[in-house]
Amino acid sequence: MRIGIACLFAAYVLSQFYRAFLAVLSPVLKQEIGVAAADLAAASGLWFLAFAAMQIPVGAALDRVGPRLTAAALLMVGALGAAVFALAGGPFGIKLAMVLIGIGCSPVLMAGYFIFARSFAPAVFGTLAGAMVGIGNLGNIGSSLPLTAAVDAFGWRPTVWGLAAITALIATLIAVLVRDPPRVEHTQRGSLLDLLRLRSLWPIFVMMALCYAPVAAVRGLWVGPYYADVFGATADQIGQVTLMMGLAMVAGSFAYGPMERLLRSRKRLILTGNAVVLATLLLLWAMPLAGGWVTVALLVLFGFAGSSFPMVIAHGRAFLPAHLVGRGVTLLNLFGIGSVGVLQFVTGRLHASTPTPPAEAPYAAIFLLLAITLAVALAIYATSRDRTD
Repeated sequence: MRIGIACLFAAYVLSQFYRAFLAVLSPVLKQEIGVAAADLAAASGLWFLAFAAMQIPVGAALDRVGPRLTAAALLMVGALGAAVFALAGGPFGIKLAMVLIGIGCSPVLMAGYFIFARSFAPAVFGTLAGAMVGIGNLGNIGSSLPLTAAVDAFGWRPTVWGLAAITALIATLIAVLVRDPPRVEHTQRGSLLDLLRLRSLWPIFVMMALCYAPVAAVRGLWVGPYYADVFGATADQIGQVTLMMGLAMVAGSFAYGPMERLLRSRKRLILTGNAVVLATLLLLWAMPLAGGWVTVALLVLFGFAGSSFPMVIAHGRAFLPAHLVGRGVTLLNLFGIGSVGVLQFVTGRLHASTPTPPAEAPYAAIFLLLAITLAVALAIYATSRDRTD
C-alpha cells in the first residue's frame, strides 16, 4: 500500500508540473514556434477543462474499477500528450498536447484521495489530502528553476521527451504496485443526482470553484508573462520567482492540516486563508509596478494562503455517504479544476482586450477579476455548515 501510494504521489508531482510549466516555457515557445500569450492561456485552459471533464467518468471508475487501473491507464494517455508536445510545430500542437496531458493527469489526485477515504480514519483525511497536495507541489518547484536549467542544457524538445518517458514509467509502476482498497458492501445505488441533492455541499462547491482558480491562474500561467512584460525579467528571473511561489504553495499545503487541528474549524480556517488571498490580490492590483521584494512577498503569501484546496475537499468529504466517496470527491474536484479552465480562457481574453500601454494594465485587470470572483465565493461559503471529523 505504501509503495503504491508513493507512486500516486509521484504521479501527482507530474500533474502539478504539467499545469504550471507553460509559465516558464512561454518565452522559448513564443520565440521558436510562435505561441503567443493568448495561445498559452487557451492551452492552459484546455488542460484544466479536459481534466475537469474527466472527473465524472473518473469518479465512476474509482467506485467500480478501482484506483489502480483508472490511474495507470489514463496517465499513459498523459505520456502520449507529452510526446505530442515535444513534436509540436505551433499553437495547435501545444493545445492538443495539453488536452491529452490533462486527461492523463485527471485521476491521480482523486485515486489517492479515494484510497485515503477508504483505508484511513476520517480524522486524518484532511492531513493526508494536504500532504499529497504539498508533495505534489514539488512539481511547481520542478517547473521553475530546474525546468529552466534543463531547457538551457538540453533544449525544450528533449526535455519534454524526457518528461514523456518519466510519465510512462510512473504509469507502469502504478499498474504494478498500487493496491485497490477493499470494496464497500452496500445495497444502495447512488448517482451524482444524490450528491447534488445534498444542500450542505453547495456552498462548498462554490468555494471549490473559486478558491484554487486564482493561484492556479497566476502560478500556472500569468506570473511568467507578468514579470517579462512589466519588469523585463529573463527566463532565469522568472524561474526564481516561480520557485519561491512554488515553495510557498508546498508549505501552505502542509500547514493547513495542523492549523485545522489548532482552530478545530474547517470553515473558519478556509475563510481566513482565502481572506488573506483576497487581500494579496487587491494589493497586486493596486501596486502592479511595485516590483522587487514587495511583489515577490505578495506572490509568496498568495501561494501560501492559496493552498486551501485540499482542506475544502476535506470539508466536502465530511458530508459524503460511504458508497459515493469516489463520485463525491471527483465532483468536488470537477468544480475546483473546471473553473480554472474557464478562468484561463476569460483571463486570456481580458489580457488580449485590455489596452496597452501601460504594460501592467492587463495584469492589473486580471488581479482585480480574480479578487472579485474570490470575494463572491467567500460571501457564499460563509453560509456553509462547518463539519470536522
